[in-house]
Amino acid sequence: MRWSFLFLILLSPAAHAFDANGVALGGKESDVKAKFPSVRCKPLEWRSDAADRRCDDVKIPFAGVQARITFFLRNNEIQAFDVRFDMKDLERVSAFLKTHYGKPLAEATEVISRPDKEDRKVYKLRWEQGADRAILSAQLEKKTATLEVQRGNFEQEIYRVR
Repeated sequence: MRWSFLFLILLSPAAHAFDANGVALGGKESDVKAKFPSVRCKPLEWRSDAADRRCDDVKIPFAGVQARITFFLRNNEIQAFDVRFDMKDLERVSAFLKTHYGKPLAEATEVISRPDKEDRKVYKLRWEQGADRAILSAQLEKKTATLEVQRGNFEQEIYRVR
């Protein structure tokens, strides 16, 4: 009984690392190139403690839709990736992520009021697993939505001026 329970926990989506088409945080550049053969990898154009290389691909299938992806690596280990896709596919991608990553910790549409402008509506989903997190955000008035997946303090460090 105990073993079957443990087995179910290990197989549940929330127990797995955040990934894009099987390439997960903590993976290597060779994993990225194997899964995405047309990816272009190069050194980061600026100095950052968060990453030293990036790999970009402009056309990938993700959650059944066409998307663009960027992986950020430090010392040959994936620290973050972001997936950008058309807003018309938001519902499909959201449903896929809820199944693949598990139930999100938070789901909300934030309304940002701005003087002399229309309110901005931003739909967000958020997952966390230890120091790793995934955030899907979509400004509902725009054409593109983004899934950002990152490890540790990546977001604070990636564009910090050195």
